[in-house]
Amino acid sequence: MRVYLSENAFIDLLLSSAEVYKKECLGFLLGFRLEDRYIVEHAFSFQTASRKPKGVVSDDRSHKKIDPILARLDRLRIIGDFHSHTQFGAMKGLPVPSPEDIAGMTRDRIYLIVAINNNKKTMSWAENRDKTISGSVGDFFFKISAHYLNKTLSVTKAKIHCPFPPGF
Repeated sequence: MRVYLSENAFIDLLLSSAEVYKKECLGFLLGFRLEDRYIVEHAFSFQTASRKPKGVVSDDRSHKKIDPILARLDRLRIIGDFHSHTQFGAMKGLPVPSPEDIAGMTRDRIYLIVAINNNKKTMSWAENRDKTISGSVGDFFFKISAHYLNKTLSVTKAKIHCPFPPGF
């Protein structure tokens, strides 16, 4: 399984994570799924989410407000969600699903985790051997991973492709 991030989705993930840094962000991924890949066109964060340094919960009432708008989109569908894992003191944020993250996963969805930490040195953006993408911007170092439930309902990491970051 592969995940392709558009320029818009990539920027949305970084901005959503940086805006509330030290607390987690949460949002939906919009795009479409093909047999062997997810195409993420947009990522939008929940502004009404209840945020903590180690957790985030969305407000279900807000979903009801946006459902009619999402239903009118012809090509794009909700294909998953994203959230951030932030640095907490000396403990680095990691792009690894927690037990709570795994419990909330369902089949046929993709889940992105944006690890965001204080930046110690400038790192160019790259697609990594561990199927993630990472790099630094300003005061932050980001590492993004993608996960899904396979046919046996085991959590599996998908390879992320994003043509935008190398020129970023």
